[in-house]
Amino acid sequence: MPDRHLISALNLASMRGVQVDIVLPAHSNLPFVHWAMMAQLWQVLEFDCRVWLTPPPFDHSKLMVVDGTWSLIGSANWDPRSLRLNFEFNVECYNGHLAQALEKEVDDRIAHARQITLQDVDSRSLPVRLRDGVFRLFTPYL
Repeated sequence: MPDRHLISALNLASMRGVQVDIVLPAHSNLPFVHWAMMAQLWQVLEFDCRVWLTPPPFDHSKLMVVDGTWSLIGSANWDPRSLRLNFEFNVECYNGHLAQALEKEVDDRIAHARQITLQDVDSRSLPVRLRDGVFRLFTPYL
């Protein structure tokens, strides 16, 4: 559950012409986290970030690859709780060979994923949107 600063950074990158792909599991191991996430997706979809939902099995990896040369790999979720309170660890790698291998892995996951659009998010039923919105209120604790 990224905070507004990370969401803004992703949107600004997309507005500059950077292709931003966000790959998420289609089904979370914690349903209420998935519901809260769904309530936030419009924030990046409005700015042409692409969101992909991958089929099972559940993948809990955290990975970012930039320009085929820089990677961030670790255990921390990209939310304030994980980054500030939990004892988690990320590694920043500046290695083209590693980044390209990881980028291939991401591309393979995207090839089997379903892209979710702003229309998909907006067309959720009212009860589902209300449920998702209520759980979004708890994001600081998730």
